[in-house]
Amino acid sequence: MRSRRILFLIEVAIFTALALLLDILPFLSFKIWAQGGSVSFAMIPIFIVAFRWGLKGGLLSGFLLGLLQVAAGTAYILHPVQGILDYALAFTVIGVAGVFAKTVQQSVKNGETKTYLTYITLGVLLGSALRFLAHFTAGMVFFGSAVEGQPAWLYSLIYNASYMLPSFVLCTVLVFFLFHKQPRTLINAA
Repeated sequence: MRSRRILFLIEVAIFTALALLLDILPFLSFKIWAQGGSVSFAMIPIFIVAFRWGLKGGLLSGFLLGLLQVAAGTAYILHPVQGILDYALAFTVIGVAGVFAKTVQQSVKNGETKTYLTYITLGVLLGSALRFLAHFTAGMVFFGSAVEGQPAWLYSLIYNASYMLPSFVLCTVLVFFLFHKQPRTLINAA
């Protein structure tokens, strides 16, 4: 039991560090906006932890990624509440994909490829959608006046969808591919 807990902590630490690297390395991240918002591979390690360790692992890894972005100086924070929404909350909720971990793992054990790939896709969609909602809310409240004459909700929708939609597609394809090629990597954890 103790070795399982140690493995959990090691995997969370390693995958969170990998997520930060994937986010800050310029050749692995496509910056769209100067104030933040980029298409990157950073969510993929969080999804991996979520599908291997469930909700607890996914939420912890996502939360740590948000904190590391602030610590690394890559965060764009104008107000403490905006910082919490855009970093602590937005990256934590990526880990909600872990609600499908048991179903995904059971489907892998049973050899039900379509089932586990469907639930992986649903998990990536859920985590991405919740992250989008956190950014969208922060954008409406704190960046609403960025374009004169444009409603705050429309500005936030366009701004955040411009990088979150491509990030969702990219993560879905890559997580789908990674687990389709090596589905057994999902089994030995949670």
